[in-house]
Amino acid sequence: MLSFFWLRCLLKMVKENIVIPEEILNFCCNGLQGSTSPPRAREPGEREEAPGAMASPSPARNPTEVQMSQLVLPCHTNHRGELSTGQLLKWIDTAACLSAERHAGCPCVTASMDDIYFEHTISVGQVVNIKAKVNRAFNSSMEVGIQVSYEDLCSGKHCSICKAYATFVAQGPAGSKVKLKPLTPQTEEEKIEHSIAAERRRMRLVHKDTLKDLLTRSPRETELETRDGSVAVPAEKTRVESVELVLPPHANHQGNTFGGQIMAWMENVATIAASRLCHAHPTLRAIEMFHFRGPSQVGDRLVLKAIVNNAFKNSMEVGVCAEAYGQEMSVSRRHINSAFMTFVVLDQEGQPRSLPMVAPEPGDGERRYREASARKKIRLDRKYVVSCKQTEVPLSVPWDQSNKVYLSYNNVSALKTLVAKANWALAREKEKVRMYTLEEDKFLSFRIEMSVRIAAGRAFSLLSDLRRRHEWDSHYASAELVQQVDDDDMIYHVVSQTLSRENKPQDFVILASRRKPCSKGDPYVVAFRSVTLPTHPASADFTRGETLCSGFCIWPESEETSKVAYYNQATPGYLNYVTTNVAGLSSNFCATFEACEKFLLKNKEDLIMRLQDL
Repeated sequence: MLSFFWLRCLLKMVKENIVIPEEILNFCCNGLQGSTSPPRAREPGEREEAPGAMASPSPARNPTEVQMSQLVLPCHTNHRGELSTGQLLKWIDTAACLSAERHAGCPCVTASMDDIYFEHTISVGQVVNIKAKVNRAFNSSMEVGIQVSYEDLCSGKHCSICKAYATFVAQGPAGSKVKLKPLTPQTEEEKIEHSIAAERRRMRLVHKDTLKDLLTRSPRETELETRDGSVAVPAEKTRVESVELVLPPHANHQGNTFGGQIMAWMENVATIAASRLCHAHPTLRAIEMFHFRGPSQVGDRLVLKAIVNNAFKNSMEVGVCAEAYGQEMSVSRRHINSAFMTFVVLDQEGQPRSLPMVAPEPGDGERRYREASARKKIRLDRKYVVSCKQTEVPLSVPWDQSNKVYLSYNNVSALKTLVAKANWALAREKEKVRMYTLEEDKFLSFRIEMSVRIAAGRAFSLLSDLRRRHEWDSHYASAELVQQVDDDDMIYHVVSQTLSRENKPQDFVILASRRKPCSKGDPYVVAFRSVTLPTHPASADFTRGETLCSGFCIWPESEETSKVAYYNQATPGYLNYVTTNVAGLSSNFCATFEACEKFLLKNKEDLIMRLQDL
């Protein structure tokens, strides 16, 4: 507080009409707010601090980013003192919804959630830190990326818990859809997530078809697994049914039940079902990608059903269904959501225990049993093909019908990630051709680009057909189409002119994935990566080569001009060739790209004629 001495001096000066120096007046006013230090003269060259300044300005943050920190209290935990996964799902959904509404400027609802893998449990007294931000906005939906970690306040330790992607839909008056404004990414990380979000969206849309296709090719008969000394538990004994009344605390500001609340209730009944099989306290390890089929409101009754679909050696899948109805049962129940959760039972060392077998019910039970096996296969593909880093996956991954969607995703997303990198450096420039390099810990990547007087769509059609690559690339001897996966993905057997150290020509089995722009500003993409096919094993006549990540990105510059860029993440066998060109000891790259330009210009008129004839 201001001392009586300074107060008497101030009153005396006012009475005697003495002009009060600004420094004294400021000090007295600050003193009234708690300051007790006299004014200090600034040193020569010292900058005056802006009013209210407390620290140096932090870098600009994504305007959609939401951060949430929650201290885990006993009321949030299970009997082991660990944070309930249902409570964590509520926090995740809340943070993601707030991020979506920041971008949309209107209420948003949860449409779907991708696979979630929980890496660790969280204990009482630790802090859950959640960061959510919009990765990309489409027409009326947007993808929100969520990162969850925990912090131990005593040790200062931080640890990642999970990473999730949720899709939210913006809603206007009376539930009408709202057209969203586009989102402009700023940082390298945001550009990568923005680019790959379109590919994740594509994968979500074909998820059901992938499961159906796998089941179609699987044996119809249900083969029960046999384990020594284990008696199968009838699946009927694990069945759980529970009802919840939706109250105002369970709903958002629109009166719709929070998606996270529904997920929490579903996790609760799934845990009970899993416990009935193993007679122990299970731990939730993963939640399958799921979609909300419709909303529920305050006053609805939610019926939640769960049953163990299949029990594997160390894990089990529990299927959960949520249905809603009003006060009267005369109206049929509305299907709100279905989800599949994977549980394990941990021993004292934290390792998964062996589980008893489950005997499915005839009919639907056998169907669920087979579907659980198919979903396990798909989960493994998604986890180890889609979720892994490029350095953690073999160059040539075996291709089959069940993982074709995820290999295609990995192929395109790897190229888009490379394109979005920020530290490309101009290495060489010859006439219109520019060569850039990117040096990372384990890889040397290069990019060659030039502007060509051809429409981007026409260049895309010509460059995506590897059978014509030998017409402009002297390294290609031939390319045979061996598998037409779908309209956008093809597998080629490529023979190279380049000789290996064994003095034999190299050959490759390459997956080529094509993507047209998802929205304005996106490039046309043609991505390449090596795969293995049982029909084309390595031959003694060739040295089998591999490509990790390469391909074309084509950006429209005008109606008749486009920028064509070729990217390649060089593998060890290709490295010497790359460095020779970067150092200026060879001009093969530039010559090859100039030949590519001539090929495009020569064939663009032929392509127009062929398209007109269709």
